[in-house]
Amino acid sequence: MLYGIAAATTALLLAALLTELLRFPALRLGALDRRRRRAVPLSGGVTVALVTGLVAAAGDAAGIAPLGTGVGRLLVAGACVGALGLAADVWRLRWWIPLAGAAVAAATVVPYERTGVPGGLLAVGWIVGLTAAFRGLDHADGLAGTVGVVTAFGVAACAAAELRDGIAVLLSVLAAALAGFLVHNWHPARAALGACGSLFAGFVLAAAAVSVRAGHAAGPSAGVLFALASVACADVALVVLARWPARRPLVGGGPDHLGHRLRRLGLAPHAVTVLLGAGALGGVLVGVCAHTGWASGGAVLWVAGVAAVAVLALVRVSVTPVFPPRQRCSTASAQVSERLRVRNR
Repeated sequence: MLYGIAAATTALLLAALLTELLRFPALRLGALDRRRRRAVPLSGGVTVALVTGLVAAAGDAAGIAPLGTGVGRLLVAGACVGALGLAADVWRLRWWIPLAGAAVAAATVVPYERTGVPGGLLAVGWIVGLTAAFRGLDHADGLAGTVGVVTAFGVAACAAAELRDGIAVLLSVLAAALAGFLVHNWHPARAALGACGSLFAGFVLAAAAVSVRAGHAAGPSAGVLFALASVACADVALVVLARWPARRPLVGGGPDHLGHRLRRLGLAPHAVTVLLGAGALGGVLVGVCAHTGWASGGAVLWVAGVAAVAVLALVRVSVTPVFPPRQRCSTASAQVSERLRVRNR
C-alpha cells in the first residue's frame, strides 16, 4: 500500500518534470503535433512511457512490488508499441505500421491458456482496436490523458479485486504518469501525447483489462471491457458512422470526433474534457461494479444505451471545423524545420 502511494507520487512528479524538460528536444527534432495551428511538442508521450516503465521496473527489481507472471512481458510489449508510435511521430510512418506492431505485441501477451485460441484471437483484435481508439482520442487538449487516468484506475480496481497486485501497481503508476502529463496538456496545451503516448497507454490498458478478465465468461467479459472503455468505443463508433456512408477513409485525422462535435455545439475546451471525463468515469464505475458482482449485466446495457444515444445524436452535428483551417505547422515549427534543413546541408 505504502509503495503504491510512493510509486504513484514519484511517477506524477517525474512526468510533470520530464514533460517540460523534453519540450525543447522535441522541438529540435521536429516532433510536433501537426494537427494544431501552433507548435505543440510531443514530449508527453515519451515521458508517460518512460516514467511508467522505469517506476514499475524499479519496484519489481527491488522486490518491493513484484509485477508477477506476464506483467513484465506486457510492459515490454507496450514499450515496443510506444517506440513504434515515437517513430510515427518523428518520421510520419504509415498508419498501419504501428497497428501491425500492436497486433504482434498483443499476440504475445494474451493468456491463451485462460482464453482459449478463439477467445485469444478476439482478445488480440480488442487490444488493437482499443489501442487505435486511444490514438483517436488524442484530438483535444486533455482528453486522452483524462480518459486514460480514469480507465487506468478502473482496470486497476478490477485487478485488485482479482488479487492481481502487479497489474494494479502498473496501472496506478500509468495513471499517475498521465496525471503528471496533464499538467502540461490542459487547454491550452504546451505538450501532447502523440502516437507514442496514446498508443502506449491504449495498449497497456487494453492488454491489462484482457488479462484481468481472462477466464471469465465471454459475454459478461465483453460487457465489462466495453464499459471500461465506453468513451473510446463511442468515439470510434461516431467516426465510423460519419465516414462510412460518405465513403471517406476510416483512418486519419478529421474534425468529426466527439470533442470536435461537442465544440461545434458551443462547449468550451475545458467543458468538453470534463464532460467526456465524467462519461468515462460513469462507464468505469459500472464496469468495476459488474466485474466485482456488485451490479448485474443489465447495468452494462445502460452504458451501451447511453453511448448509442449520444453517438446517434452527435452524428447529426455538422463536422465543419470549429477552428480556422489547420496548418501543417505554425511559424515556430516552420522555423525549427528550416533550421534543421540548414544544419543537414
